[in-house]
Amino acid sequence: MPMNYVRTAMLLAALTAIFVALGAAIGGQTGMIIAFVLALGMNVFSLWNSDKLVLRMYGAKEVNERSAPEYYGLVRDLAKRAGLPMPRVYIMQSDQPNAFATGRSPSHAAVCASTGLLQALNRDEIAGVMAHELAHIKNRDTLTMTVAASIGGAISMLAQYMQFGMLFGGRRDDRGGLGFLGTIVAIIVAPLAAMLVQMAISRSREYSADRFGAKICGQPLWLASGLAKIQNFARSIPNETAEKMPATASLFIINPLSGRGFDNWFSTHPNTENRIAALKQLAREMGRTSSPREEASRHDRGPWQSRGASAEPRRSSDPWG
Repeated sequence: MPMNYVRTAMLLAALTAIFVALGAAIGGQTGMIIAFVLALGMNVFSLWNSDKLVLRMYGAKEVNERSAPEYYGLVRDLAKRAGLPMPRVYIMQSDQPNAFATGRSPSHAAVCASTGLLQALNRDEIAGVMAHELAHIKNRDTLTMTVAASIGGAISMLAQYMQFGMLFGGRRDDRGGLGFLGTIVAIIVAPLAAMLVQMAISRSREYSADRFGAKICGQPLWLASGLAKIQNFARSIPNETAEKMPATASLFIINPLSGRGFDNWFSTHPNTENRIAALKQLAREMGRTSSPREEASRHDRGPWQSRGASAEPRRSSDPWG
């Protein structure tokens, strides 16, 4: 665990260095100092406000035991199994099944599931997904990933600013900044470097959260089945907010981006098939090769649908209402 923290600190330092280098490209030594101060400010701001920032960004609404009894109760039971304080529980309006966790510490954490997740997955699969998110909280991954998303987004914005300046600002001849060729290189390389660092941060943690989350819920195959369903839906159902802010993609259990844009040339998540294979291997090691429940009675049915209801997601009403 200590080495994991050291590696994460190094990766975050690399993101900060990229941000500072872009500041130098824009404004020379002065720009570098300003960028360094801004990077420190973003880290401090993310430390105290990461959960509020991300949840507001996705329009998530907090729910409780009265408004979403089954979903809230499921998270409560899983948090107890994980030895965690009860996190705040949110739902975001999105047809794409997905989920994320955020917060600076286990005592200041939140989990969020999309309406699409609650409609498309059955109770066991939702339990596997939410256990994965609680594993991120237990491992204190949420702060790291949110800070990385904040700095990565800022790097992308700076690169876009540089590109805009080159197109409309005319030829700039300052002694402190990069030359014309260097600026072009910075515009191209900096966002790619930021994505590579985010990939390293996210990918190194997803396998760990899969494994620990499977142990929290007690059945690795629940998460494996959930991942397979989410991956299939994510390819065909866009998450418009994530498409506008691709730097936040690393927060989700499955990459929410459609893959049509340049920002998704590099995925922040490991291959889903490899994750599923690892979970199946873990299930064999744990002797959990099948679900203890009767599959036929709940196959492809979300836990908020009545037993006689159609398996199709109900888009006209809330699944928790």
